[in-house]
Amino acid sequence: MILPILLSLKSFSSVFTFISLIGSGFSPDLISGKSSAFKVKMTFPLAARILMRRSPSLHLRRNFARAAVEVENGSAARELPPFDYTPLPYAGPTADEILAKRREYLSPSILHSYKNPVNIVEGKKQYLFDEKGRRYVDAFGGIATVCCGHCHPDVVEAIVKQTTKLQHSTVLYLNHAIADFAQALASKLPGELKVVFFTNSGTEANELAMLIARLYTGCHDIISVRNAYHGNAAGTMGATAQSNWKFNVVQSGVHHAVNPDPYRGIFGSDGEKYARDVQDIINFSTSGHVSAFMFEAIQGVGGIVELAPGYLPAVYNTVKEAGGLFIADEVQAGFGRTGSHFWGFEAHNVVPDIVTMAKGIGNGFPLGAVVTTQEIAEVLTHRNYFNTFGGNPVSTAAGMAVLKVIEKEQLQKNAFVVGSYLKQRLNTLKEKYELIGDVRGRGLMLGVEFVTDRELKTPANKETLHVMDQMKESGVLVGKGGYYGNVFRVTPPLCFTKEDADFVADAMDLTLSRM
Repeated sequence: MILPILLSLKSFSSVFTFISLIGSGFSPDLISGKSSAFKVKMTFPLAARILMRRSPSLHLRRNFARAAVEVENGSAARELPPFDYTPLPYAGPTADEILAKRREYLSPSILHSYKNPVNIVEGKKQYLFDEKGRRYVDAFGGIATVCCGHCHPDVVEAIVKQTTKLQHSTVLYLNHAIADFAQALASKLPGELKVVFFTNSGTEANELAMLIARLYTGCHDIISVRNAYHGNAAGTMGATAQSNWKFNVVQSGVHHAVNPDPYRGIFGSDGEKYARDVQDIINFSTSGHVSAFMFEAIQGVGGIVELAPGYLPAVYNTVKEAGGLFIADEVQAGFGRTGSHFWGFEAHNVVPDIVTMAKGIGNGFPLGAVVTTQEIAEVLTHRNYFNTFGGNPVSTAAGMAVLKVIEKEQLQKNAFVVGSYLKQRLNTLKEKYELIGDVRGRGLMLGVEFVTDRELKTPANKETLHVMDQMKESGVLVGKGGYYGNVFRVTPPLCFTKEDADFVADAMDLTLSRM
């Protein structure tokens, strides 16, 4: 009979799965070999009552009661979207073995996510697989890095093909890969932004951009925005404006303007009021001249904070009058991620003098770039400036393949459509749960800020970690950011689908409903 079957299921997940089948109309054949006339269909409420009366385990009865409510009100965990791929068998070290090696041989500064770290061994498109073959929706994209999808065949083919011919020589010799990619990259930028210098990372790109600005203007002072993150090297650490990412070392010549944060800022969404602080910095903290103003159109590490409307155009005029250059840090927001535009700065109707980029440029391959005008780029010829690996043939072949995939698969458009849909779903959850204080961002660069008090905007640090852990158990991997560590960073590969968006939103809904 069905009752012994139910009572034999010792785990919550087993009971839940079995009863979910019953609740959806599944009819177990109670008498083997008999015709369908002998099949008994037990309704979910009846099964729930029987099990909760007869189960010897109080813990199981409580869990089953919760499962019953979730199935009946539609908040039960959903299945992952269908995906026609089976990962290869894994015979490597376990998560515990890898963690032990990390503790012994890697820098203690290297952290990991989750109480029980996940061992990722394979990736395909917008999904990742752990050592046991379990599939996860990758809603973090390797920190906004994987834009085309994990192991995209076109990108992999370009890397392998170039590697078999020439892995590295030097930019002192000619090779068409670097020149072709530079031309293709320049075609995606406005105005005279067409001279490219390749690096290996976003930090390197921002370091170089700051150097170029100082050389070109003859000024040392740079203004960046509070809550910004521009890298962790000597110069970029100065431009970064969060104590979480700054060591007590000399960081000279950088001033931090009030952050034009529409959610936590003192002027709300009035960008022009925030912009006045930049003029005050120039008047009272510099000689009256600056080398540059550096910004992210959407602050990534800072918690997916969009700069208030009207801010950048107002600051642009102020900085230009002080002789400075405009530096757009597009390391996270670039390459179609915001959906509405290819670059984040384009949404603000400004044209920078220098644009830095990395992450999505190589779909996970180590690659970065600085793009500027011919006139500004000339300053690097006054001395020798060189990067051994920047622009090597394999990296630039990968970058070229990424650009082609973005165009061919219309990933920018997909980021807009799916990102808008996901943002709508997240806003619906905001209306349902007081824990969500704000939903923001655009395209597939979205943030969800958790607070314990909406009026005071008190950061919900512990709750954020709990939700993050529970969503991992549901099959969703998401990032965390913001100064207080209470913001989900939703930056998946740009091939994300509406079905994936629904799965992420449903997993968050389920987790929050259980708190």
